[in-house]
Amino acid sequence: MASSMSAYTLSTIAAWYFSNIGVILLNKYLLSVWGFKFPIFLTMCHMVMCLVLAAATRSLGFVPRQNLKSRRHLLKIAVLAVVFVASVVGGNVSLRFIPVSFNQAIGATTPFFTALLSLFIMRQKETPEVYVTLVPIVLGIVLASKAEPLFHLTGFIACFSATFARALKSVLQGLLLTNETEKLDSLNLLLFMSPVALLVLVSAVTVMEPDAFGVFAENCVSSPKFFCIITLNCVLAFSVNLTNFLVTKCTSPLTLQVLGNAKGAVAVVVSIFLFKNPVSPVGMFGYSITIMGVVAYSEAKKRSKEKLRRREDLGELLSGAPNGSGGKLNQLK
Repeated sequence: MASSMSAYTLSTIAAWYFSNIGVILLNKYLLSVWGFKFPIFLTMCHMVMCLVLAAATRSLGFVPRQNLKSRRHLLKIAVLAVVFVASVVGGNVSLRFIPVSFNQAIGATTPFFTALLSLFIMRQKETPEVYVTLVPIVLGIVLASKAEPLFHLTGFIACFSATFARALKSVLQGLLLTNETEKLDSLNLLLFMSPVALLVLVSAVTVMEPDAFGVFAENCVSSPKFFCIITLNCVLAFSVNLTNFLVTKCTSPLTLQVLGNAKGAVAVVVSIFLFKNPVSPVGMFGYSITIMGVVAYSEAKKRSKEKLRRREDLGELLSGAPNGSGGKLNQLK
């Protein structure tokens, strides 16, 4: 039984890796190599598939049913949906102009923005050790940016905006969905965000990419390959969320974070082999520094949480002891 559970966990992790890396590479292929220059429309296609498949998995009982509790709860989800759309669109726009390797290097700076936004929005201070780990994260991306052979300012700004929005969504999710009854797992959150996200995306496509519908139809008619690739791309976009839910269920959020750090490195290596984009030794060195900083950040956060938990446990013991002595505290002596 243990071995079968281990095999299931490994296969789920493998599917998570395949989905994450696959959707990034196909996005790059469609937007840059194929020449389908409509990143907002592509994001809209992803969201349509996510809505349909998320509703299907929920109705079939693959995920627990969770419901919105109030209009206020719906408003919170709508805010998260708008920020989520900004992060995904920004990432897809960047893939039109910069290589996957540089895209992933910039995306690795998410902890930097998360720490700063947590401080300014939630007034949540980290330990000095955590803030020190942000230095190599920033230093590495500065080196990687200066040495990037295919640097493009529009792609750089779009990717940084996407990274900022991703961190903002994470912080806002912790701020808005604090009530235990309002917390949603990743698939139910995706299901409730999708209609709002679709409304925003359809409006944006109509205004900013009005030719996208016609070009999409022409490509589908003239090339079945295009239709198959974009369908696979959309399915993988949903699979990212599904496998994210399953990996968290099988392991833990911390394990998912560690896997995410490694995923970026794997995506960089695979993309370089597939797209043959030039890389510089200084750029790879900078990216390596950023990854080491992210790993150090994760470890520092873990130690910080453990210290906080021990302090809380000690506080409970002291508060449970009459007149500062006896009770649970005496039982420990």
